[in-house]
Amino acid sequence: MSLALHQQFNEALSRAKRPVIVLKAVPTIDDFAAAFSVRAFLFKMDTPCDIVTQGGRAPDALKFLPTFTDVRGDFQNINALTIRVNVDHAKVDGLSYVVEGRDLVITVTPKTGAWKNNDVRVACNDYRYDLVIVIGAPDRASLGALSTNYADFFLRTPTIAIDYGPENEHFGTVNIVDLTATSVSEVCFDIFNRLDPSLVNETTATTLLAGMMSKTKGFRTPNVTPKTLEVAQKLMEKGGKREEVVEHLYRTRSVETLRLWGRALARLKSEESIGLVWTLVTRQDFITAGATDEALRDVVDELLSTSPHAKVAIVFSETTDGRVTARLHATRPFDALAIGAPFRPTGTREVALLSLHDTDIVAAEKAVVTHVKEKLSH
Repeated sequence: MSLALHQQFNEALSRAKRPVIVLKAVPTIDDFAAAFSVRAFLFKMDTPCDIVTQGGRAPDALKFLPTFTDVRGDFQNINALTIRVNVDHAKVDGLSYVVEGRDLVITVTPKTGAWKNNDVRVACNDYRYDLVIVIGAPDRASLGALSTNYADFFLRTPTIAIDYGPENEHFGTVNIVDLTATSVSEVCFDIFNRLDPSLVNETTATTLLAGMMSKTKGFRTPNVTPKTLEVAQKLMEKGGKREEVVEHLYRTRSVETLRLWGRALARLKSEESIGLVWTLVTRQDFITAGATDEALRDVVDELLSTSPHAKVAIVFSETTDGRVTARLHATRPFDALAIGAPFRPTGTREVALLSLHDTDIVAAEKAVVTHVKEKLSH
């Protein structure tokens, strides 16, 4: 008899010595909250765990959570290369290395005797992580550069995929995809509650509540169901601090963030007939406002609340090194990845990060907006 999904989850974790949680390239607050809750669960099992996402930074808005932790932007020391040299025919006198172009050249000098080619053996050690927990990603491609740079690792390592979207491709060894949920935090609550209700304490309840409230905009999105509200009620009964979540996610904004929002909203442009809004944020805007890229996370929510007719929103911004990025957000039935296809997008159908190279922000705006207008007009 096959195990239930939550039992498969627990079985996979019990076998792992060093799991890693991986989020999509453009993660949401909901994704981070779910990741923090799973990491806290693993620590109760005395199992260390890292969280990795292409962006490499968790939102400051979640720093009030006791479960908050640093997030890595790449895998570190994921495996090692071992070089074995037979010293029967020669004794080692010295070892040195140098990087020549794309090659690492290692030189071992014999004190006496000489080596032959068959005296040297090279092997790649096992990967550092023995289980991957992918949270909130519909497929491996949505993990961005991680999926391409470490393709062999993902293929060889057992994977648990946790999600709630119908577009999920069930790419994991174990797939926990709840189509009745409205957030991945809600899915994680169901897992914990089925395994052992006592796993959800006050800290975990507040973390999951933050994820659910962020994803549903305070339970105001059209897809909120009675089940979602029931889960929220259970979390509050377990000590989830709703008012604290509201305070940090919606009421607490730094002066710097508000300044940047003001500049973004001042440049707001729209095409109401096709449900499109967009804006530009220059590097000078960041400097003038005294804000960081973190402040951009909620700009889209402000754009959409200011323009309730909008179905697609785009924020163009300049990075510190002069590159231009564009975050494209789409609501159903639109697909951000499909709309932004010519610009090599990474992300999901809800949020896609477009690749814009060798261009300035004005030219990028023209190219992307022209394309999007054409897509939405058909």
